[in-house]
Amino acid sequence: MSPLNTCRAAIDRINTHALQIITDEDGMSTAEYAIGTIAAAAFGAILYTVVTGDNIVSALTGIIGKALSTSVG
Repeated sequence: MSPLNTCRAAIDRINTHALQIITDEDGMSTAEYAIGTIAAAAFGAILYTVVTGDNIVSALTGIIGKALSTSVG
């Protein structure tokens, strides 16, 4: 094997190893769990506010009322 091929093979092995180290994600850290938990709680609070708001309740009531009063014929 020529010195150039040996050098290229070594560089390829180093690049492969470096890529594995960079992309290794065994799990989330405590900070990532905390941020994920806060984001989920905020999303839940926003969703609850939207769903229980007067506009949504009246819109759903109107849709249900219209569906029940429609005649099929």
